[in-house]
Amino acid sequence: MTEARPVSSPALRQRDYEPAAGGPLDGVRVLDLSRLFAGNVLTQMLGDFGAEVIKVEPPNGDTLRGWKTRGVSTHWKIYARNKKSLCLDLRSTRARELLLDLVPSAGIVVESFRPGVLEAMGLAPKILLKRNPKLVIVRISGWGQDGPYYQRPGFGTVIEGMSGFASINGFEDREPILPPMYLADGVAGVYGVSAALLALREAERPGGKGQVIDLPLYDPLFALLGPQAANFRLTGETRKATGSRSSNSAPRNAYRCRDGKYVSLSGSTQSMAERIFNAIGRPDLILDPRFRTNADRLNNVAALDEVIGGFIAGFDQTELVALMEKAEVTVGPIYDIGQIMVDPHVVEREILADYPDADIGSLPMHHVVPRMSETPGSIRYPAPRLGEHNRALLGELGIGDADYEGLVAARVAIEDRAPDAGAES
Repeated sequence: MTEARPVSSPALRQRDYEPAAGGPLDGVRVLDLSRLFAGNVLTQMLGDFGAEVIKVEPPNGDTLRGWKTRGVSTHWKIYARNKKSLCLDLRSTRARELLLDLVPSAGIVVESFRPGVLEAMGLAPKILLKRNPKLVIVRISGWGQDGPYYQRPGFGTVIEGMSGFASINGFEDREPILPPMYLADGVAGVYGVSAALLALREAERPGGKGQVIDLPLYDPLFALLGPQAANFRLTGETRKATGSRSSNSAPRNAYRCRDGKYVSLSGSTQSMAERIFNAIGRPDLILDPRFRTNADRLNNVAALDEVIGGFIAGFDQTELVALMEKAEVTVGPIYDIGQIMVDPHVVEREILADYPDADIGSLPMHHVVPRMSETPGSIRYPAPRLGEHNRALLGELGIGDADYEGLVAARVAIEDRAPDAGAES
């Protein structure tokens, strides 16, 4: 294990956890049986707004514990904030009984096993709903609970390829580009929050019932890609990868500055395009038949980029941004993470802030999203140790200290008693 060598980020505000803070989901208990990213995004967002999220982890812990940077489980620390850890070996009949005993106290259950696994464990939705008729069950998978592909492994990489995303990402003369982050999982997680809260609202209505939410990674990402199928029906043409250009408006691209840095610029309305032409000292382009309308500009986008790119190449990034902002043009620097962490807007709004951390002293974490005026969310406590909350949660079921130690000895319940020791997966 390589020792962590943290980089100082003195610009970020120092924040502390707020264990007494509430939120609009106070009183909602979530049992999170999911692994990896989509489920953890979903339940992190619920936890940020006050839900009591109980991560039901296997003996080796959630897979995110093993995703480490220089020995530190940064993914786990971010996406397991505001959660409790209950570590049960669900291969054990007794562990499954304990889990079922917690179901009546829960409002939401989230799972991401391959379709059929929950049923094989004796935890089928009909059994859970019998225990708690108002329960909301979110089932995350790659392809859904039915259909020809439902039994296929469903990692986000494959989804990002088959959804059509990779085919329009990148450049026409190169291979398709998969996103360098967890796009399909993240989109599904955010969709899942909306779905879970919609179902919870229904369950809480007089006469309302719980229900099962089928949440594949595929469907939300495909839905987010917009009217591609309709466009294909109308034209018979598939959309091509266009780099940073837009297929809907021009100018829009990433442009290289004199100092080798880049800016992003968009003229997605007629007035903004005209403002750009004035800002670069070319008001004549407003009436140029090649660039007069958006359709004209799209048809002559290479020539348009040559003009705009040539102007931008004569300025350093900071100069160019200042010039364009003065002209009220929609332009911004293309940042790396180091630049983001010192950006005054990010610092002032605490989009990132430093929180205490046992491994590296302080951990930069993103703010609760979105921001609500009357019932804001909060970061109440850090990611838990494996099985940190076993004793308290099982105590609710009448299991005293002696019985609990028996469960630990039998490996029904697992507790890592070394502070902040994340399990490798």
